[in-house]
Amino acid sequence: MSNIIGSAFLGGLYLLFRRVPELQPVIPIQPEVFMTQIGLIKDDPLGAFCKDTDAFVQGAGSGQLRGLSFAAKDIFDVAGYVTGGGNPDWKRTHQPARSHAWVVDALVKAGATMAGKTLTDELTRGIFGENVHYGTPVNPRAPQCVPGGSSSGSASAVAGGLVDLALGSDTGGSVRVPASFCGLYGLRPTHGRIPLEGILLQAPSFDTIGWFARDATTFARAGNVLLTFPDGKSNGEAVSSNHLIIAQDAFQLADPDVSAALQPHVDRISCLLNGSSTEQLAAEGLAYWSAQQQVLQGREAWESVRHWIDSVNPRFSYEVSERYVLANAILDDEVEAAATVRQKIVLRMQDVLDGGNIVCLPSTVSPAPLIGQRVSERSQLRLKNSQLTSIAGLCGLPQLSLPLAEVEGKPVGLSLMAGRGGDETLIALAQEIEAAT
Repeated sequence: MSNIIGSAFLGGLYLLFRRVPELQPVIPIQPEVFMTQIGLIKDDPLGAFCKDTDAFVQGAGSGQLRGLSFAAKDIFDVAGYVTGGGNPDWKRTHQPARSHAWVVDALVKAGATMAGKTLTDELTRGIFGENVHYGTPVNPRAPQCVPGGSSSGSASAVAGGLVDLALGSDTGGSVRVPASFCGLYGLRPTHGRIPLEGILLQAPSFDTIGWFARDATTFARAGNVLLTFPDGKSNGEAVSSNHLIIAQDAFQLADPDVSAALQPHVDRISCLLNGSSTEQLAAEGLAYWSAQQQVLQGREAWESVRHWIDSVNPRFSYEVSERYVLANAILDDEVEAAATVRQKIVLRMQDVLDGGNIVCLPSTVSPAPLIGQRVSERSQLRLKNSQLTSIAGLCGLPQLSLPLAEVEGKPVGLSLMAGRGGDETLIALAQEIEAAT
């Protein structure tokens, strides 16, 4: 009886002293859930969660995800809380959200409890997870190495077992890269599959919402919620996968030990499908493809925040500042030319994926690099990884990173890519691969 009274008392104190904005009614919290949750955040050993917010949303009492916990990257609106975006000046100059982001609301209504908000690279402008203002979340699978970004805290929290699921965003690799580095399942969905309402946008024609899980079954449970319209119908089409295309130029770009570690898994997936063939995706080179995304994404990213930068003069890391300065210098003629090339790349990938083909490629060119690399080294590695991530980004394709291999004890992911709307096909294939392992 004393334990019950104590839990109820502490739960009551929490509701009394937590900041309850007028925009949002008090959400009743089960004391036992609160006790578990407050211990999780207070004792966060990974530095994955934001320390400057107590955002917490109790899941509905029923639903497909009842009993699961999730974290949300600090670019997703939670009613009554300021979306921080990984930058203290952004948080200081914005007001609390009036409603949950669509994706947060969907998970909560399905029964999942939001444990808290997680760290992100500044305004999502990074793929390594090192934030000069808030620190670097621990990579539980390679503690001396970066977790990957920009969805760094979300990947760290899932890999470390603090939550079952976590939301991230993927514009230029911000789900796929940390999924590879932390040994997780992570999807960049078909562009437009998941509504972007209530998130901090970077580059709208590239922005997508993805998520992480440690196993394919849990990952698929979240997909059943996030890839479905409110009327209960799928907002995409299942695609019959007939053949595996091995992206030769992508594997040549990866470190030799990465390609070698992934090869047995490529062979196994080929057996599950109707055989495989090797193909060069980009006749002009993947660096050329990536350069088009750098122009288009850079211009969109600058347009998204230029008025705020002009009025606030915010504090940024050197790398983020450099990227905005370079983006501001992009000419209209460069944007127009890149948009024309983008359409040609889209047509090329439509041809490759015709008939339900699945493309496989390394998720990243290497395992996670060490924390604190020189800026010059990090910039070169970012550009190499961008050659891999730009394929799906330019074409709006779904790409799922699977945690299948290791190099010297550090995870590295193998990615599967399908045609637009093939998200469910990739998730089903991931479950089949996991079951056969």
